[in-house]
This record gives sequence, C-alpha cells and structure tokens, in this order.
Amino acid sequence: MPENKPLQGRRALVTGSVQGIGLAIAEGLARQGCALVLHGLATPEQAEAARAAVLEAGAPSAEVLTHNLRDPAQVQAMMDETLCQPLDILVNNAGIQHTAALADMPRAKWDDIIAINLSAVFDTMRLALPAMAERGYGRVINIASVHGLVASVHKAPYVAAKFGLVGMSRVAALEYAQAGDRARGGVTVNCICPGWTETAIIEPQIQARAAHLGSSRDEAIRDLLKEKQPSQRTSLPIEFARIVTWLCEPIAHNMTGVAIPVDGGWTAQ
Repeated sequence: MPENKPLQGRRALVTGSVQGIGLAIAEGLARQGCALVLHGLATPEQAEAARAAVLEAGAPSAEVLTHNLRDPAQVQAMMDETLCQPLDILVNNAGIQHTAALADMPRAKWDDIIAINLSAVFDTMRLALPAMAERGYGRVINIASVHGLVASVHKAPYVAAKFGLVGMSRVAALEYAQAGDRARGGVTVNCICPGWTETAIIEPQIQARAAHLGSSRDEAIRDLLKEKQPSQRTSLPIEFARIVTWLCEPIAHNMTGVAIPVDGGWTAQ
C-alpha cells in the first residue's frame, strides 16, 4: 500500500527555516509530500544543508531564499519570487529577540523586532492569502510565542510584536473564514505559541545554569524552567512540526483563529 502523504502536491514557504523550529517544520511538511521554499539569513553552506535535509525528508523540490525581512522591499521581493507558482502553505517562523528593561531598550532594537516579528508577517499574509482564497485552500501558521499570551519583563518589543501577531492572525482568520469549503479544506489562519524549546538559542543558558549549579544538563533545565513552565520539560522542534502538518490537512478546515500554547502549563497558571 502506498504511503499516505496528505499534503502531496502542496507547496509551502517557511520563513526562518535553515535551523531550529523552522527547519523541523519544513522537514515535517516535506515528509508529507510538500515542495518547500526555505528562507533564512544563512551562509551558502547552511542553506545547502537545509535544502538537502528537506529533500532527504521527501520534498519533491526545495529552494532557499535569503531576503532580509527587516526591509519591506525585500519582503515584497521574496513574495514576488515565491508567488510565481501557487503557494498553499505559509509558515511565518522568522523572528528575533533582544532583552533589556523598557527604559533601556535601544530604539533600533524596537524597530528591528517589530519589523521582522510583526510587519513582515503582515506583508506575507496580505500577499499570499488572496490567491489561497481563490483556490479554496490555504494555510497560514504563524509561530508566535507564549509571550503572545502573557508578558515577561525585559521583552517589551518582543511581547508587543507577539501579542500583535496573535491579534492580527485572528483578524485574518475572520476575514477568510468563508473561503473554500470542507472538501477543499478552506483557508485557515492560526498561531502556535511555544514556551521553552530545545533550540541552539537556549543552549548557552542551559550550560551556564548547569555550570552555576554544578549540576547535570537535565537538572539545569528543570531549574531554568521551574519559575515559568510547570512541566519543567522543554519542547522539541519536531513537536511543532507535527502540529503544523495536522493543521495543514483538509480535516482541520474549522480550526482557525486559534493560538495554541505548547508551554508545559505556563499559560494555565
């Protein structure tokens, strides 16, 4: 019996997908038969490694774009290039962070974080959604954050961007709720809100905590997470890939306008 690939023939753009959560999502979509457009500010070696990974996972084709999402003109150029062929799935994963007290936050950091984490997503959505609606199928999945649902100190621009992303996604979900039908899958817009996740970004914090405590890596993780994430377990990037691929199936046609926390109980408190 042939392997079931419910997304066979679909084409997806995943921003920020040369590593971490984005690459795991791209590999997950590839395993379901999607052609991939990858994106990231990567070296040629990083870009080729990501492309090879999704091809090995099963993507029928893969390309890598390197546009800088700080610049609206480059976002437009990325989408112009991507939309030369039909785009069925858009995953906005690219994001940056900078921590500082509100009074000490450099104005340039505010501009960069809002530009990449929020304004670029506005542009990719407004450019991709109309054609999705015409075809009766489309999926937009925005990787927000637990900080799109609750706040933390020293993260004013990041929290502002992620709260805005959740709100904007809900507006888009309402505007496109009647596009398509059950059989075709409709057009849905959702957010996933990760808590602490095993990526290269947090590894230095884990190692520093382990050194400070003189403990094992697992004990350091539990100590790092205990204030916020009740499970005291991190998530793995592949877990988000599984959620994304399910949201992209036609059976998820009525799952729209939601922000799914994957946070070990953080936002349940």
